Amino acid sequence: MTKYESSVKKIYAPVESVYAKLSDLTNLSMIQERLADPAFEQIVRQQAGDKVSDDQLAQLKRLVENMQFDRDSATVDAGPMGAISLRVVEREEPKLVKFQAENSPVPANLWIQLLPASDLQCAMKVTLGADLNFFMKQMLKGKLQDGVERLADMLAMLPY
Repeated sequence: MTKYESSVKKIYAPVESVYAKLSDLTNLSMIQERLADPAFEQIVRQQAGDKVSDDQLAQLKRLVENMQFDRDSATVDAGPMGAISLRVVEREEPKLVKFQAENSPVPANLWIQLLPASDLQCAMKVTLGADLNFFMKQMLKGKLQDGVERLADMLAMLPY
């Protein structure tokens, strides 16, 4: 399994608050609301710079609008492949949440690690593990690394 790790992100909130938000996926439904807000879209455009085209942002918005969340999973309709889910498979309060992909064409897992930095700040790192063959690994290496980094950036920007 190939691993892709984000850089360590600082979050200006207590580790307990961040863990509480990220370990219950119903809390992430706020992403749908925020992407509908033109002000938030402008922030995303500013931070992404020229890395994200208007078409890519519109595609992301459509994808997120169709996501469904419950406490233990986030599910997205992936068109012809059907619904793909990320399901929580392990929680270790307040430092770790592990996810496993379900119905994915590629076996994958994701974990979010949290460490307290002070009473009001913590550090977060996101890691993706994917079981890719040699050719897929070469084709997707940069995109998966970039995706993990952007996911970590997005999670660090959430209000805790």
